[in-house]
Formats: sequence, structure tokens, C-alpha cells
Amino acid sequence: MNNPDAVILLPCLQVQNANAVSGPLTWGFPSPTAFAGFIHAMQRKVADELALRFEGVGIVCHRFEPQVSRPAGKYTQVFNLTRNPLTKDGSTAAIVEEGRAHMEISLLIAIQGRIDSDEIEFVAQRLMQVAHTMRLAGGSLLPQRQGKRYEPQLLMLPQSEVERDAIFRKLKRRLLPGFALVQREDRLADHLGEMRATNANANALDALLDLARLNIEPDQPNPDKPEEKQWGIRRHPGWLVPIPVGYAAISALYQPGEVLNARDDGTPFRFVESLYSLGEWVSPHRLTSLQQLLWHHHSDIERGLYCCVNHYSNQPDTINNIV
Repeated sequence: MNNPDAVILLPCLQVQNANAVSGPLTWGFPSPTAFAGFIHAMQRKVADELALRFEGVGIVCHRFEPQVSRPAGKYTQVFNLTRNPLTKDGSTAAIVEEGRAHMEISLLIAIQGRIDSDEIEFVAQRLMQVAHTMRLAGGSLLPQRQGKRYEPQLLMLPQSEVERDAIFRKLKRRLLPGFALVQREDRLADHLGEMRATNANANALDALLDLARLNIEPDQPNPDKPEEKQWGIRRHPGWLVPIPVGYAAISALYQPGEVLNARDDGTPFRFVESLYSLGEWVSPHRLTSLQQLLWHHHSDIERGLYCCVNHYSNQPDTINNIV
């Protein structure tokens, strides 16, 4: 993408009952596609009054509270499930299994488009107002809190890289304390290479699962007896997490209306399955540029890929390292 003309920070958004199950293999923080879809929907809402284009979103989490509990006598946790709303006759509905979470996040949105200096405050407040009328990752945004910390901030970015970096350094302070979600497909590719040294049949899914699970192995050094090994947890540097990043086609692209009961009869239709990649939570003060923080839409119709990518590791073949 081109360098954005401006960025807007929507700080400390409180989201209630967000979707915590974004794919069939994982649960937890919502997929980056939920946030990319959120800013895309917001752009469409303001298209008639603001000639702006949103081209990326940075995701920073300040608090994440999954709605889970541990039943008596059990060692595992389960989602708190409800039986609402009531049915038409007033009786309780059947339980529909779903995972929910409360969270507090900040979004940094990259903007393309000219904004006059006397309109900056209006645009910032208008976008914040529109954001609070929408749902995010299936959850509801609670009303904006009062105080300077919770006010949106829109900044025009100069052409000079030095000046842009100086502005980003100041913006990072407003993202603390918190953790930014970035993509680490480079770590996934490196780990796959290590696994293939001993198992030539290992694939990217094997590498992702090996990094995501808790591996207890009998080959850890014993600090009390250096000549012996002991059982221990194999640790990896960084806070790594598997994340769903989009979808891959498993069928041909059908014309609008060709598939019965599709949600939208005006858009081409395709059956898809989830795509996964490796993510990492990093403190915003470790980011050196705005591009490291942003997630972007990426679609390749010929290959049937519809996903979000992030360039934290600056790898040119990011799209090739997803599962």
C-alpha cells in the first residue's frame, strides 16, 4: 500500500460479548478479519459525507476477558452458555454453543484522503461516533467514556519518513499498556524448516500445532545435576498464538444467484475453509514503524485466497506461509 495520508486512533474501545471462536481449530481473541471488516463497514457508512479510504488497521488489546468457567470436579474450562432470547411462545430456547469475550482494545486506522486542518476534529469525532453505532467481532461497543484518554485522535502524516516516525513514536505512548497483534509467518517458516530436518514429511500445519501446544519433553537440563536431563516445558521466545487470518476457496466461483439460499444474491459466491497463520503479541513500544502494526485485506481470486496480512517481519512472501 502507499503511505497513508493520516491515521486515526480510536482508543480504549470496550467491546462486550465479542465472538471468541473465529475458526474450527482455535478460540480466543477475534480474527484480524473481524477488525479489517469493521473498518471496511465503517468506510461504507461514511462514504457519502467523507471522501476517505481506510487501508489498514492496527489492533492493540488492553484487556481480554473470556466468558468461561470451570465446572465443579473438572480440570477444563467451558464457555458460559445462555438460553436466550425466548422463543415465540415464551419458553426457553435451546442452547446454542458459542464463545464470547469482553475486551478493551484500541484501533489505529490508516487513512487515504485529504482532510483540511479545520475539519480534523470534526472527522475524528464523527468516525468515533459512527464506530459506536456498529458491532465489532459480533460484540457490542459500550458508550465512550469521558476523559482525554478516551478521545479519538486524528493526525495528518507528513511525507518525510523522519517526521512520520516521530509522530508514530508519540502515538505508541497512547497504546500503552497493551499488546499489539502482529503476524509472524517468518517464525512459522523457520520452525517448519527445523522440523523437516528430522521429518521430511512435516508440513506447515504440523509446525503451527507444534508451536501452539504445550510440549513437555524429557530433554531439559537439570540445574541441580548438569549431567542429567529432566522433564520440562519446551519454551519459545515471544508470546506466540495461532490465529485465523481468512479463507481459502474449496469450490469454483459461482455467479450471483446461482447458489440457492446464499445470503447475498448480488455477489459472487464461493465455498471456503479457514486459513491459519502464526501471530505474536508484542508491546507497542517495540514497533519501529506504522507498517509493522497494520493489517491489510488481501485477495487472490485466481488462487482462491481471501485473507488479512501484516508485514511486521517484512517478509515478501507472507501469503505463502499460511496454513
